[in-house]
Amino acid sequence: MARAFTPKVVTANDLLDGDVIYLTKNGDWSRKHGAAHLLTIEDEANQWLAKAEAQQEMLVGAYLADASLDDDGKPAPIHFREAFRAKGPSNYPNHGKQAEL
Repeated sequence: MARAFTPKVVTANDLLDGDVIYLTKNGDWSRKHGAAHLLTIEDEANQWLAKAEAQQEMLVGAYLADASLDDDGKPAPIHFREAFRAKGPSNYPNHGKQAEL
């Protein structure tokens, strides 16, 4: 039996600086998970992923990541790996997204 589709976001890494990026509803890329477009229909999610994979000049490693809505109605990561990626680089305590906190 096939698994039921769960909501997803499209994520990848920026080709030039390596930062984690998320595809937004208007087709732009954001470094904030909460700005990602939450995809709830499997065919639609695969179409958005195909659009991302076609942008090889600006990103690498696009894939669909499980997500849910947080209390503010924004996409939030479900799995530890995605929560870790969403926080930014872990090599320095005040580097990347962590410096914004």
